[in-house]
Amino acid sequence: MTNNPHKLFYKGKETDFVIFIDDRNLYAKYKSGDSTIPIIDIVSIFKVFVNRSRGVEGVLDEASNLVLENEFGTKNVDEAIKIILKNGEDKHNAEISEGYASHNDSIGAGNTGN
Repeated sequence: MTNNPHKLFYKGKETDFVIFIDDRNLYAKYKSGDSTIPIIDIVSIFKVFVNRSRGVEGVLDEASNLVLENEFGTKNVDEAIKIILKNGEDKHNAEISEGYASHNDSIGAGNTGN
């Protein structure tokens, strides 16, 4: 088992959501019905993220209260996390993107004829 968090993906009606979990084995037990496992032992960070481009890959932003309310019927992050834990899919092979990174800004727009 690695120390890297795993993406847990939840396909919403209009938005795709991601949370991060630490322990896939505990998550599997929790998902199979073991409610004695505290979610603090499963979840890496108590934030729900949305993907700008839908799907599991891409740049993630923290979900707003409005987005949580529209999808889960609550602004409570803990309640949304419980729903995602119950219905989400572990995407442990998915990349964790830090966002857009330019590789060579010095090139500019290309040859402008100057």
